[in-house]
Amino acid sequence: MCGFISVLSNSPMNSIDQNIEQFKDMTKIIWHRGPDDAGYYFDDHVLFGFRRLSIIDIESGKQPIGYEDDRYWMIFNGEIYNFIEIREELQELGYTFQTESDSEVIVALYSYKREAALDDLRGMFSFVIWDKKEEELFGARDHFGIKPFFYLEDRDLLYCASEKKSILLAADGGELDRESVQHYLTYQFVPEPHTLSEKIKRLEPGHYFKKKIGQKLQIKSYWKPKFTPRIQELGAAIQDIRHVLRDSVSLHMRSDVPVGAFLSGGIDSSSIVALAKEHHDALKTFTVGFEREGFSEIDIAKKTASELNVENIHYVIQPEEFLKELPKIIWHMDEPVADPAAVPLYFLAREARKHVTVVLSGEGADELFGGYTIYNEPHSLRHFRYLPSPLRRALPKIANVLPEAMKGKSFLERGAMNIEDRYIGNAKIFLEEEKARLLTSYNEKWPFQKVTQPLYQKAQYYDDVHKMQYIDMHTWLRGDILVKADKMTMAHSLELRVPFLDKEVFKVASRLHPSQTIAEKTTKYALRKAMEGTVPNSVLYNRKLGFPVPIRHWLRNEWVSWAAELIEESETGYLFDKNVVFQMLKDHKEGRRDNSRKLWTVLTFMIWHQVFVENKYSFGSEALERKEAMVPVFNS
Repeated sequence: MCGFISVLSNSPMNSIDQNIEQFKDMTKIIWHRGPDDAGYYFDDHVLFGFRRLSIIDIESGKQPIGYEDDRYWMIFNGEIYNFIEIREELQELGYTFQTESDSEVIVALYSYKREAALDDLRGMFSFVIWDKKEEELFGARDHFGIKPFFYLEDRDLLYCASEKKSILLAADGGELDRESVQHYLTYQFVPEPHTLSEKIKRLEPGHYFKKKIGQKLQIKSYWKPKFTPRIQELGAAIQDIRHVLRDSVSLHMRSDVPVGAFLSGGIDSSSIVALAKEHHDALKTFTVGFEREGFSEIDIAKKTASELNVENIHYVIQPEEFLKELPKIIWHMDEPVADPAAVPLYFLAREARKHVTVVLSGEGADELFGGYTIYNEPHSLRHFRYLPSPLRRALPKIANVLPEAMKGKSFLERGAMNIEDRYIGNAKIFLEEEKARLLTSYNEKWPFQKVTQPLYQKAQYYDDVHKMQYIDMHTWLRGDILVKADKMTMAHSLELRVPFLDKEVFKVASRLHPSQTIAEKTTKYALRKAMEGTVPNSVLYNRKLGFPVPIRHWLRNEWVSWAAELIEESETGYLFDKNVVFQMLKDHKEGRRDNSRKLWTVLTFMIWHQVFVENKYSFGSEALERKEAMVPVFNS
């Protein structure tokens, strides 16, 4: 597990020495991703920088790593869980290895299969490989986007990095991307492949690129999630789920350092903990919560831990430290993600790092196995299909005259809409008309449908539940869930592993019919049935809270002055009509409407703007001041 930065130059770098110090700073600034070791490789065309968190023996896993008489050089962030099996297959073909690391296995497999190597990898990864003979750079990102991958192509140079901040130290990221700002206000994150920097993009999950010296960057897809429901007995599906999850957790437990697990008390994390305990009897679990009633999973987690006979370590977050750490949290995020759950995850990772280096978590179960409550909506709205078209078209007008808080108003509105218009993922913060009032320069050519319409086109033959899962896998999962999971754990040099997001697990999940996931008035039905006898009965049908954060209460009480001061001081007046934001705060404070999520989305952006545009904070300076003996590998 690590962080990396690479620079490729089309023209030979005549004086590498002039670039070394700046390049070292680009690597040092992500010190948190790998505090145990650092390494460099330079030649006429490439600069590779690497930071390492040691999970396997440190000497074995040093990077950058060379292979085949140093024809290939690679830097790699992630873990390949089936590397032992791949190495054995390669050895039978005559390939030799100098280390016990998964890194060497990747580059050897690439030497053998080129881009087809990606089909064999089971894990989380982003990496770049430099082929000196062909003068070609190859980069790839894992199937689901567990590991981040930023890049910028600027004239003669191509930058690739684990974190955007590394690139911004040396390159002009371009103007603030106004379209991305507009989409952020809808989704509470910037949908991939874009970022808020006009020139910096993200390599999408399941994609790779090739870049030969003097030629254009070529990006291609090597894997796409497809739902292929089958007519199968529920019992057979349950057996498949049990088998593949047990296998995935077993592989994810491979480590030379202590492994723990996050535990909330819901079916996802409890399943992972129960299966992990089969391999590590002294497993430590970690939970956080808040003092306010209804905003803590600590008691549930403690009860679950007791029933599973594992240790639970928990921490109560105070509102004062929440605010104090917020700018630093957003610095770690690179891009604003206005999911309040990111903050408790930051504190959870901090506490876990005191005890372990690796943690397992339950991300991805909802998207793969149909876990979100809103996936029940197609069933709830099914009767609207049979209404005469004129009556259905009239429903929005009927709903519009109903009082705002009247029960059933939203139900009528949603029943009159096609799924393509009503469902854009798990978060829909600002409506288009609200963005038009908030933004000083709203562009009607950038509605939220610009993000989801191409996805719905690809999913047009799916049933509505699978359409929703498909949308979430391409937006919510990669733009919110996995971003905060990676960035908040790496902020504390903690490796997070997600056994549900395994391509073999997805194969099994993709075959489930919606009647096997959304059934018996619950979600994730097949998964719950599969975990009977493994997970305590008290957990099987619990509705998880999912890191609830009491921002609605805080923004109505103790945080009002803080929010007002932030709005006043923020230099985002060229983007937002602050009068609209102040009115939102006033209405929320006085209880006229719950504006907490809308306010949090704007306030998060304002702090991001202070950090990355106004330069109000200097996070990362400690890393840049580190005096470390990091000797580059020269082989040009």
